[in-house]
Amino acid sequence: MPLRHCLLCLLAVVSVLLGACANNDEIDEAIPESELYETARKQIDSGNFTIAIRNLEALESRYPFGRYAEQAQLELIYAYYKSADNELAIAAADRFIRLHPQHPQLDYAYYMRGLAKYTINQGLIERFLPFDATERDPGPARDSFADFALLLQRFPNSDYAPDARLRMVYLRNLLARYEVNVANYYLKRKAWLAAANRARGVVENFPQTPAVPDALAISTQTYLILGMNDLAQNSLTLLRTNYPQHPALDENGEFIPQFTEDSTKKPWLEKLTFGLFGRPDAPEFDNRQETWLPPAETVPEPAR
Repeated sequence: MPLRHCLLCLLAVVSVLLGACANNDEIDEAIPESELYETARKQIDSGNFTIAIRNLEALESRYPFGRYAEQAQLELIYAYYKSADNELAIAAADRFIRLHPQHPQLDYAYYMRGLAKYTINQGLIERFLPFDATERDPGPARDSFADFALLLQRFPNSDYAPDARLRMVYLRNLLARYEVNVANYYLKRKAWLAAANRARGVVENFPQTPAVPDALAISTQTYLILGMNDLAQNSLTLLRTNYPQHPALDENGEFIPQFTEDSTKKPWLEKLTFGLFGRPDAPEFDNRQETWLPPAETVPEPAR
């Protein structure tokens, strides 16, 4: 049988199975609220989050003012997150915060919203395997940091506060490294002033992060090329004083340029193709000793 026909047959079988599952998963409208909740709890405990979500959604829609309604909303935040549906987890957390501003587990909603925003662009595999998050869009990291900061501001003694602090440290380091990555990109493009501005932003806005020494090295390099010798000397002094072992310094503490004045001259092929071709591989200022990872993925369930 041709491969195309095999694929069509496979798709047909999958469609039939999905349809059958949908029919079998219909929830009896006569099931009482307590039974719906207990069934959802058992499914969560066994890791069947998709089925748990269906039961919790049914409970919330059928018994919006019932005994388990508020708890079901909290369980939904957790179940959505565990099923990697971050947008629904964020929406559920937003709704809970709006509807229950005095709820004793309001801090949980803030915590889970911050967690879901950080991992919104990650799949299930990426949550558990190492990858360089500093090369991703920093928007979710900024939003997540803001939510964790709000949690600490409103609930400084929350059970989730210690983990939120750890994640904020990680997110701050991540955002600083992202800025260094952008500065390195500008270096490759020979956009010296743009690289210098990004590096300066790291030093000013993210002090005491692991990205600062590389930012100082980039500042020194770009200011030298731009002929801003006083600024270059200031950056070099900070680098030499605080990070004497940085690879951009030789054994005498002198700066080792990665670019020279000749670097400002673009090869003719790069000029002819508007930068698409002919650009030589440029070095980067990346002194990370290892790929650092976020805090362990230990997502708590809401208190029952």
